[in-house]
Amino acid sequence: MATTQQSSTKQDILEYLLKQVQATALELADVLDVSPQAIRRHLKDLEADDLVIYLIPENPGMGRPQHLYQLSQRGRKQLQKNVTGLSDSYGDFAVSLLDTLAETVGSEQVKTILQKQWERKALEYRAKVGTGCLRERVENLVELRKSEGFMAEFHPVDNNINNGEKLVEKYIFMEHTCAISNVAESFPSVCGLELEMFAAILPDCKVERTHWLINGEHRCGYLVEKS
Repeated sequence: MATTQQSSTKQDILEYLLKQVQATALELADVLDVSPQAIRRHLKDLEADDLVIYLIPENPGMGRPQHLYQLSQRGRKQLQKNVTGLSDSYGDFAVSLLDTLAETVGSEQVKTILQKQWERKALEYRAKVGTGCLRERVENLVELRKSEGFMAEFHPVDNNINNGEKLVEKYIFMEHTCAISNVAESFPSVCGLELEMFAAILPDCKVERTHWLINGEHRCGYLVEKS
């Protein structure tokens, strides 16, 4: 039981660092409701496994500086594998297959094939997302993405403004991991197709990308705004 709890806490630490980018041991202890001493032991183990690294703030202020912990590249990959349940070999195979297709039929034909695939996926998603209110549809979309290996979540935008007499409804939809990251790195055009897919799923909304993993950011994010 103790081993299982330790494993669960380590996983919680990794997931929190994925979403928040950086955190101190005290912050992790407070958020996860675990003693600071236990958190530091877990962090030491994760550091030894090369899953987390730490930085010392440039201006720590008075007293002992609090290390800022963040995921290492290996930690991000490990968490991605834990979430999707897939090894890198699956992504490598997909990239290799697309490379072979490009060599065989040409890159433009591959773009057409990917476009068709995303259009078909948009139809499937739209049927599953339903026709309820915007919040309900975004929530359904998040659950669909989770089922496909994305660590997804959404939040309402607090600073909604009045557009005349109409309240503008907005949500931030985020994906902290990408189940097709290998493909996206080699064929970044799939990200543009994915954005088009989200827009097709929510035809009464404007969907804009706010964050992009391929650009070195820590998540993919989208602003969904009711038209």
